[in-house]
Amino acid sequence: MNVNGIPYRTIWVKKDDARTVQVIDQRWLPHRFVVEDLKTLDDVVVAIKEMHVRGAPLIGVAAAFGICLAILKGSSDKDLKEAAAQLKATRPTAVNLSWALEKELDAIHQCHLTEQKAEVALQTAQMIADEDVETCKAIGKHGLNIIKEICKKKKANKINILTHCNAGWLACVDWGTATSPIYQAFNEGIEVHVWVDETRPRNQGASLTAWELAQHGVPHTVIADNSAGHLMQRGKVDLVIVGSDRTTVTGDVANKIGTYSVALAAKDNAVPFYVALPSTTIDWALTDGVKQIPIEERSPREVTHIRGLVEGEIKEVLLTPAQTPAINYAFDVTPRRLVTGLITERGVSPASREGLLALFPEKAKVHV
Repeated sequence: MNVNGIPYRTIWVKKDDARTVQVIDQRWLPHRFVVEDLKTLDDVVVAIKEMHVRGAPLIGVAAAFGICLAILKGSSDKDLKEAAAQLKATRPTAVNLSWALEKELDAIHQCHLTEQKAEVALQTAQMIADEDVETCKAIGKHGLNIIKEICKKKKANKINILTHCNAGWLACVDWGTATSPIYQAFNEGIEVHVWVDETRPRNQGASLTAWELAQHGVPHTVIADNSAGHLMQRGKVDLVIVGSDRTTVTGDVANKIGTYSVALAAKDNAVPFYVALPSTTIDWALTDGVKQIPIEERSPREVTHIRGLVEGEIKEVLLTPAQTPAINYAFDVTPRRLVTGLITERGVSPASREGLLALFPEKAKVHV
């Protein structure tokens, strides 16, 4: 996608320096566009944990590049195992993280020449990044068909789509998951308008989704999270598309906190609620999202404080009484009964074991 007319991915190897990985540091958006250099494993660990990069697909790719940087310091089995453990501990909910690490380590372990391990690691990480781009593009194609069908039923070339958090290209390498159908519809001339949930407490919708939609010229409006149901009641939402950090084989979806509430409102108002996700986000071993998906708790400071632009400077301010405690659940689980369908790179599936395995029959031997 473009930033001020210049094409960017969210993560890439620095030109003429294979020992440095560069990322868009999302902490500074939308007010500043900052590119950060990651030179060590510790740099990548901090970048993932402190959300310089975020979004399940991008976290996985960043972890793969983290192994590349780690191998430059030591390539023994013990070194790589320790590096993978550090990376895996950064964000426990996103299953892409474990998937990418396993793929990276498998490729390295098949390389018997020590001097080639760094090269193989880099090639594999780059392959994971490139595959993510193609996967997100395919998700967009299948989601575009849903948008066209809704427009056909409305007998109008316009649609209002609501999304929660940021499942855009900033959460992936390019295109995004929930936003990929939006961008492709917009590119085809469909009159798309996006309702952007602000997504407290970190405001990824207000700061990230709104920023990238503006960069692409897509009409959008930021709303308070609690406005979603109100808009649905008044017929101002035709479709909800969100992303996922982990989805069970049975179709339960873990996504940014507040997604469950949006799904309930959509169900009550007969608004289609779709989840766009790559198959790498599906945890084929889990069957009950509420009971089995680990829910990350982040710092209470994200709830009690807020960052913004104040007289040209980015500052943090206190929102609550100084001594009032807060709790910060990063995700919630939307049960499959509330999900209209899952948009994957292979097509649209019902939120069910049978639906997913019909698209991915090779996983039948590994699911519970």
